[in-house]
Amino acid sequence: MTAIDSRAHVAAAPGMFSRVSATLNNWYNTRVTRRELSRLSDRELDDIGLVRGDIDRIARGL
Repeated sequence: MTAIDSRAHVAAAPGMFSRVSATLNNWYNTRVTRRELSRLSDRELDDIGLVRGDIDRIARGL
């Protein structure tokens, strides 16, 4: 009879869940930032040194 060690799979699970959580959190923050910046007028964007074309880049943190 062969012994099966399932501890390796259990140890990997927290890392996987934290990566998924971080990815979802990043996606949500990008979405919120993009939405909030899109709500600003062109004048307000100009006041903070942005143009509408910058929104996606800024939201993605680039």
